[in-house]
Amino acid sequence: MNENNPQTIEMATPADEKHDEKHDEKYVVVLKVGGNELDDEAFLFGLAKAVQSLRDGGKQVVIVHGGGKAIADMQARLGLKTQFLDGLRITSDEDVDVVEMILSGLMNKRIVRSLVHQDIQAAGISGVDNGTIFVEKMWHPAGDLGRVGEVQDVDLRLLKALFAADIVPVISPVSFGAYDARSYNVNADHVAAAVAAKLGAIRLVFVSNVPGVLIAGRVVRAITADQAEAWIADGNIFGGMVPKVRSAIDAVGRGVAQAVITNIAGVQEESGTGIIGGM
Repeated sequence: MNENNPQTIEMATPADEKHDEKHDEKYVVVLKVGGNELDDEAFLFGLAKAVQSLRDGGKQVVIVHGGGKAIADMQARLGLKTQFLDGLRITSDEDVDVVEMILSGLMNKRIVRSLVHQDIQAAGISGVDNGTIFVEKMWHPAGDLGRVGEVQDVDLRLLKALFAADIVPVISPVSFGAYDARSYNVNADHVAAAVAAKLGAIRLVFVSNVPGVLIAGRVVRAITADQAEAWIADGNIFGGMVPKVRSAIDAVGRGVAQAVITNIAGVQEESGTGIIGGM
């Protein structure tokens, strides 16, 4: 298997066990969930059902999550001021402690609990664990963003170990500094795209509160990145859908075969809007 661009994940088995090789491979689907939905018990219940549906269909599932709203709420409670530079959040050393506490602790375990409650084996990790997500400090021409990281590489060893044990990895985007061994705040969409690309996932799903991209009131099944940008420019794609589509376009640009925007029901039904490369 080419680890740089694998299409399937080989499941570890005893060397002397006789088996059909096709039973040792599962296609990977990566689900990226935003932090706003994680306060909703109904969403968490639906997420668990969607994960089980994918597993029943023979898929290996990975979840990457955010949690920006919860971070902002905790910063306010602690009297920490949220600062931005050119629209990007600045993460100070004090902020990183809050980010790691909320993302790798509170939000991560909230998802894990909901999965385990539905009898799905799940383990929460962050990009720091075993150096799974290696990052470098992100530089910006307008100034210093602080402890904000940019993904450089993904180490698959821990994820493969969890796959071999039939455990669903739930990944917090807090990641490992390649040069200084410090924790960095990383955009969860970028982490999801990097993980999906390195695993050779068949699909990266951005789980939303809408069934897909709506044009003239109907869900578009598939659009190219170029067409999506054109629809953004002419106003057919607008409002809160714009950043969702831009994240999907970015994921395709980072090497993901297909990025999908859908809701929880669409995850189970494998429906929604697929963003693909090309003209």
